[in-house]
Amino acid sequence: MKSIVLLSGGMDSTLTATIALRESDAVAALHLNYRHRTEQRELRAFRDVCDDLRIDERLVVDIEFLRRIGGSSLTDSSISVSKADLKATNIPSSYVPFRNGNFLAIAASWAEVMDAGSIYIGAVEEDSSGYPDCRRIFFDAFERTIDLGTRPETKIRIMTPIIHMRKSEIVRESLRLGAPIAKTWSCYQSEEEACGVCDSCALRLRGFAEAGVEDPIPYKERPQYA
Repeated sequence: MKSIVLLSGGMDSTLTATIALRESDAVAALHLNYRHRTEQRELRAFRDVCDDLRIDERLVVDIEFLRRIGGSSLTDSSISVSKADLKATNIPSSYVPFRNGNFLAIAASWAEVMDAGSIYIGAVEEDSSGYPDCRRIFFDAFERTIDLGTRPETKIRIMTPIIHMRKSEIVRESLRLGAPIAKTWSCYQSEEEACGVCDSCALRLRGFAEAGVEDPIPYKERPQYA
């Protein structure tokens, strides 16, 4: 079975790619550029991770329209990236409207052309209080949409192997499986050193701390998050 993995270059998608390689006969990696703040750093991480995992079949797609639509601090420089609040339940400024829906639609098109049976995505429901498109209920609905909108013989499953993991479990499983987490990037706003204070950095730092492992990437600040 051939699979496509949505690979941002972050820790979650990198572990997901590592799992996909174990569960598939062949894996192709899809990366989306949407003119977000850390686009170049994430693209570098994508390439580094693919090199490490020996994923040769790769597709990078530019979807600049997400920046033109705006509505997110990741794509609109006039909106500040919110400082981390891991107890918040509201949708944060970093939410990119229906981003995973756009990503999955592109992945489904490629999967149908390639006759791939699965799309792997590194969504984590720990994030879903702020991101409605990170929930399994969303992926179940989208899987049905793909089934209705493709050729009758096309059967594509959306695989979410880490969706119920905490970040600390993702760290531990990455180390156990040899996922190249030192080459990943998670920060929402910095490309040289991770800021340490955005939601993504906070989740990552807390995950490493709970796992009892030091995060190998550079940070401007390394706050402790409970």
